[in-house]
Amino acid sequence: MPALEWIDTAVNLLDRRFEPDRQAVFARARAAGVSAMLLLGTDAQSSAAAAALRPEGPVTLYSTAGVHPHYANTWDAACRAQIAELAAHPGVVAVGECGLDFFRDLSPRRQQRDAFAGQLELAVTLGRPLVIHEREAHDALTEIVAAVASKLAGAVLHCFTGSALALDRYLDLGLYIGITGWACDERRGQALLQLLPRIPAERLLLETDAPYLLPRSLRPRPKSRRNEPAFLPHIAETVARVRGETMAQLSANSCANARRLFRLPQPSAGRDGDVPPNSTPTGLDVTGQTGP
Repeated sequence: MPALEWIDTAVNLLDRRFEPDRQAVFARARAAGVSAMLLLGTDAQSSAAAAALRPEGPVTLYSTAGVHPHYANTWDAACRAQIAELAAHPGVVAVGECGLDFFRDLSPRRQQRDAFAGQLELAVTLGRPLVIHEREAHDALTEIVAAVASKLAGAVLHCFTGSALALDRYLDLGLYIGITGWACDERRGQALLQLLPRIPAERLLLETDAPYLLPRSLRPRPKSRRNEPAFLPHIAETVARVRGETMAQLSANSCANARRLFRLPQPSAGRDGDVPPNSTPTGLDVTGQTGP
């Protein structure tokens, strides 16, 4: 087993690109030192499916329950009830992926705002942290979050790629910052690299967002061009180098942050987790689509 441990705090393992070899993906991740993964739910169906997914092997799976802004048009009273039921399950550790996406606008902005506000309220009620998606919607999102920030049980800005101003505002609101393979992109990632040292060590999380955002600096590059959790240490190498940290420091800090935010078991309590394995809550349909 590798000496360093990693926790991938954002994975889309229900994506159809993982269907042929999902169990092998788990095995490769564990061989790379990834001890746990957080599967993202993006609507009621995918959230239920994520809660039901179990690996064969020593990787602990946790999941989220929420509605991505792309699917905000599905948010209604029935959807809220389903997400609330899922989010109360022990293996589901956060509400989300939720937020605002004004870049693609796949759901009307009013519906995005309503769905996001509803999930913030739900997270406060249940005492669960949030996984937040934001794209081209910084001002609107921070206004909504600021209204309830003091009541939240924590939140992470998933896949941060924003400006220095946005970073400072998210940190002021108490958010954790999720860093992906975007930092390994020599074309688009230069601005992010400059901001990495500004993220406090106690607020930094690492994530692949697999199968998306394959690190462009990865060699050899997989023929499938598919990202997967086993590549998280490669992202960590870039982050550690830019921040002037050792890999051991980054491993210890990022894993401690993930455990703190999502209330995961400490290593001494069993690396494979004391939280019951993900299972299907009674009465929920676990067939469905995967998120972006």
